[in-house]
Amino acid sequence: MEDAVDQREDTCLVECVHTDSVSQVNAKMESEENLFELAELFKAFGDSTRIRILHALSFSDLCVCDLAQLLNMSSSAISHQLRVLRGQKIVKYRKDGKNVIYSLVDAHVLTLLEQGLQHVKE
Repeated sequence: MEDAVDQREDTCLVECVHTDSVSQVNAKMESEENLFELAELFKAFGDSTRIRILHALSFSDLCVCDLAQLLNMSSSAISHQLRVLRGQKIVKYRKDGKNVIYSLVDAHVLTLLEQGLQHVKE
């Protein structure tokens, strides 16, 4: 049975739970913990400065000073955003002499960025 949907509204007009569908989806749902962590990951992507940093790092590994110059921001502001990104395991760093070089943690991050950009360009 299909629910009747008013053309002016985006909610069902009749209260009707499709128990088979609900059971099938419920069996496939991730744990609350995993979904919470996913939401936290997307929160980290929810800041335009952090997205600009990630976009820059998608082209090259860069130090804080490079990112500050590139984004026309202070080193301390960049460092603050990098701490958030490190906390969500989105970026990593390595020491190179007196420099600290940042990079994307793995190809998954690049894929998220690329797919997000594709989505907004459509």
